[in-house]
Amino acid sequence: MGEHTPIVIDRTGEDIHAEAARIRAEGQVARIELPGGTAAWSIAGYEAGVQALSDQRFSKDPRKHWPAYANGEIGDDFPFIGWILMENLTTSHGRDHSRLRKLTASAFTPRRVDAMRPSVEKTATGLLDELALRGSAGAVDLRAGFTHPLPARVICELFGVPEESRDAMLRGGEVNADTTISPEESAANFLEWDRLMREFAESKRREPGDDLTSDLLRAREDGSRLTEGELLGTLHLLLATGTTPAMNLITNAVAALLAHPGQHELVRTGRATWRDVIEETLRYDAPVAHLPFRFTVEDVDIAGVTIPRGSPVLMAFAAIGRDPAIHGESAGTFELNREDKRHLSFGHGIYRCIGRPLALLEAEVALSMLFERFPDLSLAVPPGELRPEATFIMNGKQELPVLLGGPRK
Repeated sequence: MGEHTPIVIDRTGEDIHAEAARIRAEGQVARIELPGGTAAWSIAGYEAGVQALSDQRFSKDPRKHWPAYANGEIGDDFPFIGWILMENLTTSHGRDHSRLRKLTASAFTPRRVDAMRPSVEKTATGLLDELALRGSAGAVDLRAGFTHPLPARVICELFGVPEESRDAMLRGGEVNADTTISPEESAANFLEWDRLMREFAESKRREPGDDLTSDLLRAREDGSRLTEGELLGTLHLLLATGTTPAMNLITNAVAALLAHPGQHELVRTGRATWRDVIEETLRYDAPVAHLPFRFTVEDVDIAGVTIPRGSPVLMAFAAIGRDPAIHGESAGTFELNREDKRHLSFGHGIYRCIGRPLALLEAEVALSMLFERFPDLSLAVPPGELRPEATFIMNGKQELPVLLGGPRK
């Protein structure tokens, strides 16, 4: 295992699960080649994933633990430079990671998130009202009209992003996850994205409010708890991860239910819950497919494979969720009454996503309200015609065309 020719990753993300299966066929840990020719490793098995996410020998800090980047061998022409330049939870290790996590995680405790339910429900109601008006004439794109704007509005309101700035600020994170763009486009996107964040932070310095950005700025002014780079990097991270993964979770759940009428009937008749739908979607169709980056701080033996010191490592969450060693021959099927729905789509241990409680709330509210409002909802195209996002990092749909009143007679 791990000694075969590296699997060359398809930058278009045309078939996330077929590629995940090819990687997993090499073992729980496999060699891959990223677009641009960079050698890396993919962790594609559940048990190896738990180990990697629990092992402090896997760092997220390229400045300290990726020699090729620290020595200048990896430059601005690296296709995924935007994932390296940020200073936040995704690029920190050890005490720095713990400090940043403690500073931001308190905003997403289950108690605080549960208090947001009325606001999330109000946002969902408004969007569903708008859908109803547009859907009377035919098919509507549920992604554009509901599954994207719901988490986007919630996270922007949480951080105090003014309505007129939201599209531009969120676009930077969306482009950063597009793995089909050129290195030049990636670098330019990061610079523009960073400029917008700086301007936004400065506006909050002038006029602070009752929002998380103002809270972060107060921490910044406290002393050394949060550097300027960490402040901006944290804004990059939380606005992006507060939107796209939750959008993909809701989109993928709706698509799976509509493509599997028998499973949808289990929910209709009370034999499965919305939490069953959410957890099975996270396992079966992980919203983040192949997440960069971790770096080995020393040689690490995992699942019978030695990953050399200083190697970039990606977590293949789409592959991990369908690991047959955990879920058997039915790992690739959508089954709401599956007893074991284990997955790592929100990470594990100290690397569990801090936004998990909010994403779960948004998904529950979105799914329950959507299907209550439109009980005859159906796909407007065959499931096989749903086009994937242009990325191997995220796992979602470009559009989700639906008929709100069910198929036409």
